[in-house]
Amino acid sequence: MSDMPSLRVDIMTLFPESLDAMLNVSILGRAQERGHIAIQTHQIRAYTTNKQMQVDDYPYGGGRGAVMQADPLYRCHADIVEKFGAGHTIYLSPCGRVFTQAVARELKERYHHLILVCGHYEGVDQRFLDECVDEEISMGDFVVTGGEIPAMALTDCVCRMVPGVLPEEACFTEESHWDGLLEYPQYSRPDEWHGRRVPDVLLSGHHENVAKWRRKESWKRTMARRPDLWAQFDESKLTTKQERKLLLEAKSEFEAERREHEPAAD
Repeated sequence: MSDMPSLRVDIMTLFPESLDAMLNVSILGRAQERGHIAIQTHQIRAYTTNKQMQVDDYPYGGGRGAVMQADPLYRCHADIVEKFGAGHTIYLSPCGRVFTQAVARELKERYHHLILVCGHYEGVDQRFLDECVDEEISMGDFVVTGGEIPAMALTDCVCRMVPGVLPEEACFTEESHWDGLLEYPQYSRPDEWHGRRVPDVLLSGHHENVAKWRRKESWKRTMARRPDLWAQFDESKLTTKQERKLLLEAKSEFEAERREHEPAAD
C-alpha cells in the first residue's frame, strides 16, 4: 500500500470536536488507520491574531448577526496548503450547487485533496471566498446553523467510494442514487415479524429471480417516491427483450399497487 492516502480531506471549522467524533470512528476511522484516506480538522480560531481569538465582526452595511472575517480563514487555509499541498477548496453554503451522488462521484474522480470550509453566523467575508474557494456546495434548499453537518455528509459520501474503504464496490454501486434510481427494499431474519413475511422470492435461493425482483422493486420505488428521478430514466438503455419485459412488468405492478392504495371514491 502507498504511504499516501487515495484521498485527503482537510476541514476548516470552529468546532473540530464535533467532526472528529463522527469521522474518526467506524468505517471511516478504520479506513484512516489502514491509510486509504486521511481526514483532519483545523480550528480556525487558532489562526487569529488577537487575544480574544475573535473570528467574526459586524457586517458592513448593517444587518443582523456577524460575518466570519477573511483573515483567520485565509491564514488557516494557507497553513493547510503549505503543509499538505493545494486542494480543491469547497465552501459549504446554501448558495452553492446542490450536492448529489453524481457530484460526489465527480469530486472523488477528479480530486485527491479536498479542503472544506465550514461557515457560521451570517456567512463568510466574500473576499476570502473570491481569494481561496474553488466552488460552493449546498446540501439542499434548507439552512442549518453551520457547515459542520454538511461537511460531514460530503466527506462521508465521497470517502466511502475510495477503494478499500468499503469491502467491495457493490456496497455503494447498488445503493440509491448511484444510477439515478432508489434502492430496492431490504430484509433480514426472522422470516416473519409482526405478521409481515419476507417476500418468498428472497427465500428461494434462486439468484436470477432475486436479481429480477430487486431490479423491479428499485424501478417501482423510484416511480412511487421520486417521479422526478423516474422522468430522467433512459429506457433506451434496456437493450434486451428480457429487460424490456421486466420493465413492463414493473410498470404494471406499480399501477396495480397504486390503484389498490387509492382512497375509495365517495
